[in-house]
Amino acid sequence: MIIWIASYPKSGNTWVRSIISSLIYSNDGNFDFDLLKKIRQFPNKKYFENFTNDFHNINEIKKYWIESQNFINLDKEVKFFKTHHINCKIGEHAFTNKNNTLGTIYVVRDPRNLINSFTNHYSIDKNTAKNFITSRQSVTGALGKMKKDNNIFTILGSWNDHLKSWTNMNQNLLLIKYEDLIKNPLNEINKIIKFLANLIDFSYNEKKINNIINSTSFDVMKKKETEVGFHESVMDNTGENKVNFFNLGKENKWEKYLNSEDQEFIRDKLGLEMKELGYI
Repeated sequence: MIIWIASYPKSGNTWVRSIISSLIYSNDGNFDFDLLKKIRQFPNKKYFENFTNDFHNINEIKKYWIESQNFINLDKEVKFFKTHHINCKIGEHAFTNKNNTLGTIYVVRDPRNLINSFTNHYSIDKNTAKNFITSRQSVTGALGKMKKDNNIFTILGSWNDHLKSWTNMNQNLLLIKYEDLIKNPLNEINKIIKFLANLIDFSYNEKKINNIINSTSFDVMKKKETEVGFHESVMDNTGENKVNFFNLGKENKWEKYLNSEDQEFIRDKLGLEMKELGYI
């Protein structure tokens, strides 16, 4: 069965996957970028190739969301999957179901800080990013290189619709706030450990946890990307230069980049959920 690590793009999914992959797939907790490859992405065309080759037609892809997961789970082993897909249902076709899902870790981030992350990662302007995260029609491909990030049609929706789709009526859920990871990584890692311990068997100790904290810090991963590169980084609009995946981290503060009009726009569109999460 699948344990989903779900989030809206640029919300901290990579950080949480780094923690989990170090916890589950390493002996000592020291993180390496290759460990992230243990946690695969869904949807991905490799899981649909037995069913269709029309990878960007949602009316075709939706038919095989569950069938592809049934196939993945034939071995009855627990697996972690990253996803940015909204947990939706189109007609009779659901993105996932209880038979395939063991649990969900949902990573959320203040949407105001997504604006600058989007402008950097996707080489777009502030207004495009602002309109994208508040649009219920947002899908992969809409921001150019996003189609390369996810090589199959993926529905995102707005930030708040995405959040609600994964967290409402989800009984086996852990919600992780990006901001809490920054403030107190040990506390959030302990939450993850407690959640996963109810689902799977794995070993850990104080030394391993300390190694995870030290080796998955933003500064360490940013330095590692500079030294050896990062396989999840993307190219800029020229197609010639890679955009740094690890850009500002905790220095990405929306107060520096959003004027009062921008802030009001986002509060108007996303304010209810932002208030529930304590962002406003």
